[in-house]
Amino acid sequence: MKRALKAAFWGSAGLLVYTQLGYPVLLAGLDRLRRPRDPDVLPYSDGDLPDVSLVVAAFNEEPVIADKVGNALALDYPRDRLELIVSVDGATDATADRARVAGADLVLENPRGGKIRAQDAAVARARGEVVAFSDANATWERGALRALVAPFLDPRVGYVCGTVRFTGDNGATNQEGLYWRYETWIRALESRLASVTAGNGAIYATRKDAYIVVDPIMGHDLSMPFNLVKRGWRAVYASAARATEKMVPTVEGEFHRKRRMMSHTWPIVVRGGMLSPRGYGGLYGLMIASHRVLRYASPFLHLVALGANAALLDQRPAYRAAFAAQLGLLAAAAAPSRARPFLVARYYVLTTASVAAGLVDWLRHGTPAGWDAAEGTR
Repeated sequence: MKRALKAAFWGSAGLLVYTQLGYPVLLAGLDRLRRPRDPDVLPYSDGDLPDVSLVVAAFNEEPVIADKVGNALALDYPRDRLELIVSVDGATDATADRARVAGADLVLENPRGGKIRAQDAAVARARGEVVAFSDANATWERGALRALVAPFLDPRVGYVCGTVRFTGDNGATNQEGLYWRYETWIRALESRLASVTAGNGAIYATRKDAYIVVDPIMGHDLSMPFNLVKRGWRAVYASAARATEKMVPTVEGEFHRKRRMMSHTWPIVVRGGMLSPRGYGGLYGLMIASHRVLRYASPFLHLVALGANAALLDQRPAYRAAFAAQLGLLAAAAAPSRARPFLVARYYVLTTASVAAGLVDWLRHGTPAGWDAAEGTR
């Protein structure tokens, strides 16, 4: 019995350390050994730029949609090669009217069906050979679209995601910005070595002929990259394609946002094809297992590590030290302090818990295709 408990503790603890620290270190080592490297942005001239349809799916975005349209039309991209489509998902406010007045090329008013179906409707009407996507509350830098489409000069590339920076008020307690700096570092390594394992909704693009229609409860952020890799495309990261979004101000609010996101993520993991190795190369399969599957297993690995550790307290001092460290993390997360170490601990514990909470929500209630914007992000 003790042997099984020890195996459970060291196995779960080892997997947690690997997925959070060992995997990035492994990628960094492989990246240093790899020669030659693909450039982050390929050279191009204005004559090479493709026609692009920029799609903004919007529900009730009346407060921000005019600014979003203005931001899109001010991008450094030839106007005759840019089509701006606002695809409205059954809004009950003046989102559609404000988008038209602001200058969108095409405004679609769809019945409420969720973000994915609004995007599908826009792609069906898009005239661009590249279709780019953005959230209504995301602000792109002026050169973001040029940087986003540049990798498509490589005919192997079917998907490109940019980088998003989260901004917040001075009193914000959310540590999402710190997490995203860590995440984008890993994403850049994955992109150079093979393909990214996920994107983000603020700034990404696909070739129109590579676009895939997915279940409306399965977001593009996770389902698009690995599915395109399975179809023979590369999915890459363009660090110079930059956008900003207003983040949820509190860690507790971030828990609820990620809980909702994970209720859309688990269907992709369980029945969306992610777990099937068909179509993966060896390295990309390792990336999916390390960065996605093990990351989503983290709350359950933590529970196994804590439970096994509690049963081994009568063993060597190392087990008592490990148990104290785990309790210390939980205590730091529960502490009311706004000091950075405590906020980071709270962010880690709550966002890890959100993964399990999202699974429970999906299993108990299913996942609706549509959702409202997170409070404080508009």
